[in-house]
Amino acid sequence: MNKDDDVESPLLAAAGDHDDPSSSAAAGSSFALACALVASLTSIIYGYNRGVMSGAQKFVQGDLGVTDAEIEVLIGATSIYSLVGSLAAGWACDRAGRRRTIALSAAMFFAGSAATAAANGYAALMLGQLVAGVACGFGLVVAPVYIAEIAPPSSRGFLASIPEIAGNSGILLSYIADFALAGLPMSLNWRLMIGIGAVPPLLLAAAALLAMPETPRWLVLHGHHDDARLVLVRTTGGDAALAERRLQEIVSSVKESAKQREARPGGCGSTSVWRDILVRPTPAVRRVLLAILGLQFFQQASGVAALVLYAPRVFNHVGVTSEHAVLGATILLGVTKTVSIVVPLFLADSLGRRPMLLSSAGGMAVSLLVLGFSLRVSSSPSPGDDDAWWAAAMSVAAAAAFMATFSLGFGPVIWMYGSEILPLRLRAQGTGIGTAANRVMSAAVGMTFISLYEAVGMAGTFYLFAACSAAAWVFVYACLPETKGRSLEEMEALFDTAQPSLPAP
Repeated sequence: MNKDDDVESPLLAAAGDHDDPSSSAAAGSSFALACALVASLTSIIYGYNRGVMSGAQKFVQGDLGVTDAEIEVLIGATSIYSLVGSLAAGWACDRAGRRRTIALSAAMFFAGSAATAAANGYAALMLGQLVAGVACGFGLVVAPVYIAEIAPPSSRGFLASIPEIAGNSGILLSYIADFALAGLPMSLNWRLMIGIGAVPPLLLAAAALLAMPETPRWLVLHGHHDDARLVLVRTTGGDAALAERRLQEIVSSVKESAKQREARPGGCGSTSVWRDILVRPTPAVRRVLLAILGLQFFQQASGVAALVLYAPRVFNHVGVTSEHAVLGATILLGVTKTVSIVVPLFLADSLGRRPMLLSSAGGMAVSLLVLGFSLRVSSSPSPGDDDAWWAAAMSVAAAAAFMATFSLGFGPVIWMYGSEILPLRLRAQGTGIGTAANRVMSAAVGMTFISLYEAVGMAGTFYLFAACSAAAWVFVYACLPETKGRSLEEMEALFDTAQPSLPAP
């Protein structure tokens, strides 16, 4: 049996033996929770990098003479760069392992933030955002994959929600930093806003290399069964019998996947992963891929990136002109988004994935309709003072309601759902494909938002986003089975047999 000497970690060694079953379960959950929290640092850093430009862009423009069009390209290009990162992350996860890929993403986050903060021109800004964008793609892929594979089935929904909470916390922290540093000289404030993001990656890289175990499923896939057993013992709180049973389930799943692969044209190898996903997928894999791509498309088509990246412009449009008032309203969005994201943490394993996604999509559509209406009132030829006041208040409230309903389902649940339904051998690459689709749509929204609202109006733009959210509700209802409480090894059978228009039993 092969042995990976650096798989064992202080986190793994720190968990002791437990004789009482309830104590064992608690210890296993605590160990998995500690691993998930460390992995989710990636998402905090991603969220900070994603949100900081919302407030910093005005000061970047003033200091470096960057135009609106260049800002639009800069922000949208970051999503294109993260597309490259998400595709490369799947390959890195499979080759180097999940935790080494986390360390690699942390190193890139550090380099990208530092380079952007030190930029003295538009080209340097683009270079810094290139590195940071690739790091974002890595972070979006590796954290959900790691947590899905380390978590016990009973708490996978809870643990898989943590990265989205962490990402929203990162966005909120970036808004707070923007607000706190806005009063400094223009040549300094935006550099500090962005440069702060270079500090947490150093902590993440150290934690990933020194404190995190590799996931048992990756270890089995690469022949390290003894190391996988050690990790499983810890995630079950010392229950050796349960750990052995789960190990055998994973081994059987890997062997069955290998048999199917060998029986199909092309044999094995890294290229067959792409063949199994894109060229000759089984009916179950095809349905899984449809679910993942559809969810990722609709998440960004709802326009969430427009509010995350351009909230100050939206509030300016509705008549909120004070710089502190605009940044304060933006912080309100961040607080609402972050607080609301806690709800799925406790409901995903009890209520289920489908009800949360359906409620989220419906709430998003209604909120966006109200936001569009308030923006139309504020842009009427001669609004009165009373109209202007309540339209501004309604716009802020509707934007906050959108963030809240987005965070109830389409924020965290799509990442949880996508990472758990893919077969083991295809999980990292498949998650990368889904994330790439997400980044394409995010880039499309980020790079066209200013041009779009100039063409069809700010209100018309949010009406389009509302229509996409309504279409998302239809997609979830028609195409997604329920997955709560099922082991990862059961998912392919679920998508083979379940009627996609009905929840799975």
